[in-house]
Amino acid sequence: MRIVHTKKIENCVYRLARKAGTALTPACRAAMQSAAARESSPACKFALDTLLDNARLAAEEELPVCQDTGMACVLIRLGQQVALTGALLSDAVDSGVRRAYADGYFRKSICDPLTRVNTGDNTPAALHVEIVAGDKIEITFLPKGFGSENMSRLYMLTPAKGTEGVIDCIVQTVKEAGSRPCPPVCVGVGLGGNFDGCAFLAKKALTREIGTHHPRADVRAIEEEALRRINDLGIGCQGFGGDTTALGVACEIAPTHIAGLPVAVNVQCHCVRCEKEVL
Repeated sequence: MRIVHTKKIENCVYRLARKAGTALTPACRAAMQSAAARESSPACKFALDTLLDNARLAAEEELPVCQDTGMACVLIRLGQQVALTGALLSDAVDSGVRRAYADGYFRKSICDPLTRVNTGDNTPAALHVEIVAGDKIEITFLPKGFGSENMSRLYMLTPAKGTEGVIDCIVQTVKEAGSRPCPPVCVGVGLGGNFDGCAFLAKKALTREIGTHHPRADVRAIEEEALRRINDLGIGCQGFGGDTTALGVACEIAPTHIAGLPVAVNVQCHCVRCEKEVL
């Protein structure tokens, strides 16, 4: 049994939050550069180049890459052979978020859903914990802006809708969102599970590197076809019209009930900020 003090987790969350707030992932930058190089629309190419220049300046000056520094989504894969000591895990995570958002001068966006009173420090984080084999702790930090989060959808399909129904849901979600989620978007899709589990799968899919595919051939086919149809919509970067409306589609899948086909579509703006570390 490996004993880990939660102060290590707090410090890790702090490091990840500070970096994620100021930098796109390398895969996101590469995908946007590739999209700009092949873009046929002058307006869309200009928008892509401007976003890339903004990302470069943010990284160089250690400034927020987007004014919406997001809700702190923290995904932890906790090895079963780890014993935690110290503060409550959720408190340690929130302490790391609190410090990072203060020191980084990141916008604090978390409030009560009814009174709209701001918590003042961007906590609590949205914390998801999975118990896995081993004695390691994998921590993923995903700051999620709500211009794109608000465009996300959950569908409870009947099994008869099949693969075509799944793809239709993905494409329709992006079509209805239009320019509002600051495209080019990345799309995380959850297939199966139940009502809440499906939504988590979609969020988890967004932590995958852009351009990677699911190992199952049938799931990969959904990813590729959905991406093709989304880019055929012609919404383009920032809604200016063009060849690239989405940079990628990633699907995660889990078994479901014989009577259901849950599909969750979690939309992510062009500003993909995701950092991971293993303790």
